[in-house]
Amino acid sequence: MKAETLAQALDMEVLTPEMASRDMQVRGCYIGDLLSNVMGNAQSGQLWMTVMTNINVVAVAHLLELAGIVLLEGNRPDKDVPERAASEGIPIFLSKDTAYDAAVKFYTSGPAKP
Repeated sequence: MKAETLAQALDMEVLTPEMASRDMQVRGCYIGDLLSNVMGNAQSGQLWMTVMTNINVVAVAHLLELAGIVLLEGNRPDKDVPERAASEGIPIFLSKDTAYDAAVKFYTSGPAKP
């Protein structure tokens, strides 16, 4: 699935436009805002949903080989965060939804289904 297709399905904005046509292999999602929990529990290929917007989200997503990052509740990052994510090959999305609503959309839209 292309990043832009996922964004449309979940009513999100792609904050890394250079990644919009990237093919993504999404294997579920992980919701968390505590970096140590994400590092200990998120799995490669998952989409990470969080309210955190600092540069550390890119480092963790890269380390874990996550499919992408969804910033929830309309939280926008500083300009350097999407730039760094694009350079690391990680799409970042912006959702106005809460974690619950975003996860429900993700599950019912198809990418989360086995």
